Amino acid sequence: MTMTARDIARLTDISAVRTPHGEAEIREMVENARRHSFYAVHVLPCWVRFLRELLAASPEVLAGAPVGFPAGAHRTDIKVAEARALVADGVQEMDMMLNVGKLRSGDRRYVLEDIRAVVQAAGALPVKVIIEAPLLADDQIRLACDLCIQGGAAFVKTSTGWLPGGSSLPMLRLITAHVGQAIQVKAAGGIRDVQTLVEMRRLGVARFGINLHTAVQIVTEVTALPGGAVEV
Repeated sequence: MTMTARDIARLTDISAVRTPHGEAEIREMVENARRHSFYAVHVLPCWVRFLRELLAASPEVLAGAPVGFPAGAHRTDIKVAEARALVADGVQEMDMMLNVGKLRSGDRRYVLEDIRAVVQAAGALPVKVIIEAPLLADDQIRLACDLCIQGGAAFVKTSTGWLPGGSSLPMLRLITAHVGQAIQVKAAGGIRDVQTLVEMRRLGVARFGINLHTAVQIVTEVTALPGGAVEV
């Protein structure tokens, strides 16, 4: 099986969710998303309406935003209110931050109900749950995945990409082997070249969160390959 640059782009989310990001960075994201056909652009919640305006003529690019970002320690009712506000503003996907502290403290019921509440508030929209796997032991990663599945999430997402390490191949082998076909997997952080993306795709990763510079670099490199595609 081969993947073209467009195939890779259609599996890729790019984002402008750092503290200083504003109009200029979001416009740059949208321009590149249109040019390369990236699947989605993610912004912080206050920018969703602006993003939807910019994407009005590009329905193939989705608008995404986080919930409870970046620590995940918001009360559940606050996360629910944020999710409902995002729906009202026209968001098309949500990346919810898991309450890592509650998970590590063994309060699985709290974590499960937290996920379920946001999934219900999102309605028909897909919710990806960021488990911040670099902070978790293997058994905690498996538990986090189980709770994402039980909570009705569409994806388990490895990381915010803000921590050292991000997504590693051993981590993704663990996650994909554990979840099987029960939930989709999004890898974020640590994806810096074509080969890493290909190896993760072979493991069954369905979506990638990649910074803009690297995402453009990857699709440009694949376009330049013989036949304009890479073997997967």
